[in-house]
Amino acid sequence: MNSDKKVQAQADAVEFERLFMQIVKDVTEQNLNHPEIGDSMKRLKEVVEYNVPGGKKTRGLAVITSFRELASPDQQNAENFQLALVIGWCIELLQAFFLMADDIMDASTMRRGQMCWYKKAEVGLDAVNDSFLLEAVIYQLLKKYCKGKPYYINLLELFLEISFQTEIGQALDLMTAQPNKIDLTRFTEQRYKAIVKYKTAFYSFYLPVAAAMYMAGIDSEAEHNNAKAILLEMGEFFQIQDDFLDCYGDPEITGKVGTDIEDNKCSWLVIKAIKQATAKQRRILEDNYGRTDLEKVERVKALYHELDMKKLYKEYEEHSYQRLMSLIDQHANNLSKDVFLMFAQKIYKRQK
Repeated sequence: MNSDKKVQAQADAVEFERLFMQIVKDVTEQNLNHPEIGDSMKRLKEVVEYNVPGGKKTRGLAVITSFRELASPDQQNAENFQLALVIGWCIELLQAFFLMADDIMDASTMRRGQMCWYKKAEVGLDAVNDSFLLEAVIYQLLKKYCKGKPYYINLLELFLEISFQTEIGQALDLMTAQPNKIDLTRFTEQRYKAIVKYKTAFYSFYLPVAAAMYMAGIDSEAEHNNAKAILLEMGEFFQIQDDFLDCYGDPEITGKVGTDIEDNKCSWLVIKAIKQATAKQRRILEDNYGRTDLEKVERVKALYHELDMKKLYKEYEEHSYQRLMSLIDQHANNLSKDVFLMFAQKIYKRQK
């Protein structure tokens, strides 16, 4: 990214942050004092303010960054930039919806450096409905800002399709990693790739770029397939990084405490460990993986150290990055390569 683009990206990030309070007003202000639903609106305001703004916002900002690269000169105006920022917040709302529900299912304790919403004493499992509220306001915002635009229906269908794909991926993850049902034969590379593709890659990588493409009038199936060929591979790279950081990341930096081992997750680390393990080492995995006992978790981590998983990951990271560069050369075609290169540079060697 050249210096001018870096300055513009920084300015977009500032404007994106500034827009958040307007987003909160858009979805709550009108009904805050409503005699029937005012209390629910106050709750919604609290839910949005606690759960939505705390992340890296990579997905949300990717919409405006991609739009600037893809839009024609006559599309590059203040109104469209504002719309791209709003759509970016819709993606951040979708992300918060997924994470809030995921934290409940995984019994997580920390998210983005603070207590998970459902862990707050006054919230508990009411957080299930709170997550539904976050999803619902996405469509309120899209209607308010995008209705009447030529890409409105495409955006609605995109968000609905991506939500379905992500939930299918979550279902695969839950079925593969059932607590108290430890079965390492479920953990295959094929199943892992399917989980990653559907649970992470579609919404984290394809969604923001696809939204920008529709805004720019790029709606051909061929161009969207080219974008997917790059972005879904990038999503797999990102998730493998996540799996590595779950075990080896610093909670002070990542903002969460990793629980993949005790949660019996179909993680890249356990897939690779199974593939390399001797019969004795496999027995250690079978006896200790997916258990909440801290000693058993440490035994698995010790086995990962014995198998030199850090070195294996570093080798994978370099190989995968080079493969991404090759895919960008092969599939970018009429799309700006910078859209994909900026994504790749942001996630390469990330620490959180």
